[in-house]
Amino acid sequence: MIAALLVMIGISLLLGAVLGFSAIKFHVEGNPLVEKIDAVLPQTQCGQCGYPGCKPYAEAIAKGEADINLCPPGGEEGIRKLAELLGVDFKPFGEGAGPKAKSVAFIDENICIGCTLCLQACPVDAIVGAAKQMHTIIASECTGCELCLAPCPVDCISMHTIPQYIGNWKWQYPTHSIVQVTAR
Repeated sequence: MIAALLVMIGISLLLGAVLGFSAIKFHVEGNPLVEKIDAVLPQTQCGQCGYPGCKPYAEAIAKGEADINLCPPGGEEGIRKLAELLGVDFKPFGEGAGPKAKSVAFIDENICIGCTLCLQACPVDAIVGAAKQMHTIIASECTGCELCLAPCPVDCISMHTIPQYIGNWKWQYPTHSIVQVTAR
């Protein structure tokens, strides 16, 4: 029994050494530019840019395969930050990718059949519910990406525009253009 245990320990040490060597030998460095671009993007994973998420869009921008102006959730501020990061000129939104009014999903709970298809489609887990039970939206978590609309078989989900008032209004100017005055 001790011999079998020693053999198992020897095999595991040998396999561990092979895996460690392989990890060092075949290590692939990530592109740090992709990480910086991805950090600027809003991480809604909505696909409105034509890519399946923010990371693939960041990779396409880094490779020069995509413009910096395709992300509606990032808004013009996001385009400005990307332009500054990449050292390119600001471009207004691309065709068909203009900013939309801020909106939030709403589920008509009288129609919802609890199929969970919207739960699976939501990239930010803003929908709560269980199978064959009514679902509801956590409005503060919803990014308005509209990915929950298409899979709903009974069309019980609609988008409601969020009206602007003093509590949620934001400056239209990029933050980097504001000059800060400091006391000396």
